[in-house]
Amino acid sequence: MKKQVSVAFMVSGMLFTVCLIVANIVEQKLIQLGPIEATAGLLIFPVSYIINDLIAEVWGYRKVRLIIWNGFLMNFIAVLIFKFSIMAPGSKNFDHQEAFALVLGNTERLVMASFVAFLVGAFLNAFVMSKMKIMQHGRGFSIRAIVSTLVGEGADSLVFFFLAFSGVIPLNDLWMLIFTQTAMKTGYEILALPVTSRLVRWVKKREETDVYDEGISYNPLKIKDL
Repeated sequence: MKKQVSVAFMVSGMLFTVCLIVANIVEQKLIQLGPIEATAGLLIFPVSYIINDLIAEVWGYRKVRLIIWNGFLMNFIAVLIFKFSIMAPGSKNFDHQEAFALVLGNTERLVMASFVAFLVGAFLNAFVMSKMKIMQHGRGFSIRAIVSTLVGEGADSLVFFFLAFSGVIPLNDLWMLIFTQTAMKTGYEILALPVTSRLVRWVKKREETDVYDEGISYNPLKIKDL
């Protein structure tokens, strides 16, 4: 008998991947939120952590591990396509090569920092969600959603800013960037919690699934272990 793919799981995975790709594109724009300057990625990237929480909570760590690596692969393919599109000779009717390259191009250092930071943050977020669910016997979703986001987003910001801007931005400014990005993204999670909690309850009921990750391997590389 063939295994059926859950529509909710499939849509969650696709949305997770879209959030990653879009966040990397808009990340280059700086926006002003009151007295705080941030990147436009703040508008969409935290959604990927909310989806990470949803998948880890409903389907468990092994399923979210698959989604994380799939998102990483799709993001990598998107970056390659952007690079090749920039390198391809432009038509005589195309007058926006510099703007095109500016929006879709990134230095290798920034791309590498983004990839590494994403993997570290996403897997830490899923790990904390999974372990806390077992410790809390399934209760207290809001607490573990906040804690896992704080750990994951904190690690993501720490790795990204140090790999991308160490030696370029003064150390004190780096720490301030890490702190403000983590605080704002965690705040995003807190504001979205009423919606996230209802969504999680609805998906659990619809899917008739509520996985507890007891006795599993947390090795990020064991992708075939589903």
